[in-house]
Parts: sequence; structure tokens; C-alpha cells
Amino acid sequence: MKAVVNIQLKEGVLDPQGKAVHHALSSLHFDEVKDVRVGKQIILQLDDEDEQKASNRVKEMCEELLANTVIENYEIEIVK
Repeated sequence: MKAVVNIQLKEGVLDPQGKAVHHALSSLHFDEVKDVRVGKQIILQLDDEDEQKASNRVKEMCEELLANTVIENYEIEIVK
């Protein structure tokens, strides 16, 4: 079983990496881009067959290590 965790900064949190990418796109004449937010994706290969248990364990991982829940949101997708 595989878990895909998408992590992004919460609304209102400054994203300097996103601003840098936006500036670079603008300098390359991609003017239709209005804003950029950069996040991260973590893919975990799990040794578990119970989808609910796997989801709960990945949530624990996010809360303890993978995401800074003060400034980041995360979404978990379990893929069989």
C-alpha cells in the first residue's frame, strides 16, 4: 500500500520560494501566472493492508514529523 502526502503552506503564510518562482516565470514572459505557492509531496510505501489503520499511522507521522502543522496543511491519499 502507498500513501501520498501533499503538504502546502497555510493561506496567509509567506512563501518566499513561491515568490521566487513567480518572479522567474514573469521574467520568462509567462505573465498569465498570477500567484505561485510551492509545496512538497511525500510518497510512503507502507507494509499494511488495512487502509484505515494506514491512514491513521500516516496522520501520526505528519503530526509528529512530516508537516509543521503551525504553518502547513497536509492531505493524505492512500493508494492500493
